[in-house]
Amino acid sequence: MNQTTTETNDSSQKKADTLISDGTKPKVVPGKFLLSFILVTFLFSLWGFANDITNPMVAAFKNILLISNFESSLVQFAFYGGYCVMAIPAALFIKRFSYKTGILVGLALYAVGCLLFIPSGNMMAFWAFLIAYFIMTCGLSFLETSANPYILSMGPEETSTRRLNFAQSFNPLGSFTGMLIAKNFILAKLDSTDEAGRRILLETEPEKFVQMQQHDFAVIIGPYTILGILVLAVMVVFAITRLSKCKGEDDTQLHFGATLKRLFNNRKYLEGVVAQVFYVGVQIMCWTFIIQYAGAELGMSKPDAQMYNMIAMLIFVSSRFICTFLLKYFSPGGLLMTLAIGGFALINGVIFAKGITGLYCLVGVSACMSLMFPTIYGIALKGLGDDAKLGAAGLIMAIGGGCLMPPMQAAIMDMDAFNLGFMTLSSARVSFVLPLICFVVIAIFGFRTSKVHGHSY
Repeated sequence: MNQTTTETNDSSQKKADTLISDGTKPKVVPGKFLLSFILVTFLFSLWGFANDITNPMVAAFKNILLISNFESSLVQFAFYGGYCVMAIPAALFIKRFSYKTGILVGLALYAVGCLLFIPSGNMMAFWAFLIAYFIMTCGLSFLETSANPYILSMGPEETSTRRLNFAQSFNPLGSFTGMLIAKNFILAKLDSTDEAGRRILLETEPEKFVQMQQHDFAVIIGPYTILGILVLAVMVVFAITRLSKCKGEDDTQLHFGATLKRLFNNRKYLEGVVAQVFYVGVQIMCWTFIIQYAGAELGMSKPDAQMYNMIAMLIFVSSRFICTFLLKYFSPGGLLMTLAIGGFALINGVIFAKGITGLYCLVGVSACMSLMFPTIYGIALKGLGDDAKLGAAGLIMAIGGGCLMPPMQAAIMDMDAFNLGFMTLSSARVSFVLPLICFVVIAIFGFRTSKVHGHSY
């Protein structure tokens, strides 16, 4: 009888641990995972910082090196290429070892990539910077492949999408900080000579031109060096902290073939991967080229244009918290579709509205994008169980949308204006046809999630 009573009490305690105070709904983050959740959530800010201190560098390298929009967009190709290349190896590594080990490897690669900016700047070689970006994002690939499914597994499955959305809400805080550093400590401190003036200087006084480049590269090196040191400090914190184990983490067998087969037979998952490709593409395009759009359409300086990028990020952050709250009352797929339709409408404004109105529309798109990455991620991985570790890798590979689409948009920007017969559009405005297409794909996925896969939600 005493044993039965003890078992009953244990069962009641376990049940209580998973309930919120009213005793009716599962906790988003159970108490035993709280410390691990806080530490891992900080990583979301850390890679958000890397993403958004880097976006303005496309415009910076274009001016410093006197290269085309397409050539300067290779920064994004290298940056997001690391996600593509390393996602599957990272997932297999994490499955063989643990989430914590994957995080430590990711932080190490992240720090090495940042510190490689020192020799890259001293060499004044664009290709060296591209290698540094690539290594940095190999580390970010490890971090995202570890952190996203780890957060999903920290509690009941029915709250997994809300839990990931909450953790992802701190990603834009890091992004905004990265934008702030880029504006005040990089763009504002670069030599203010415009492209035309630099070309004249290159022809008439090449030694002064080289000195100008050396100054600008030194400006870029500083923040990335400090970031590398910070990441090393974070790595030490994770190394000495005991992270909570999750269900299924003790199973280190790879089961690669069987898992891959199950994933390829899961239509909801595959559609989620495709949607994620287009979401990351639209996010990177809208945030990378807001500077070029403001410059081409309004003659705005880079620091002033970056201010609009920061306003867009503030809107993104606010909308992320609002949308996370709305998920308590609306289905993830339905809300995703609604926001994608809103994004589609605003991008039409970017293309067809003139002057400041188009820029306002481009800034407003961030409100619609805020929900998308974690929601697509959560929908695609929901119900996969331990397959989520390899499944997460597919969704991190999807970040490759940010690798391929910005160069495509940049190539359009390098073209002449487009005469449509009834009106002429600048190449900067026409280039946003690509984000327009992305929102169509995301809206279709949201619709199918609600109507076709709706039984899971």
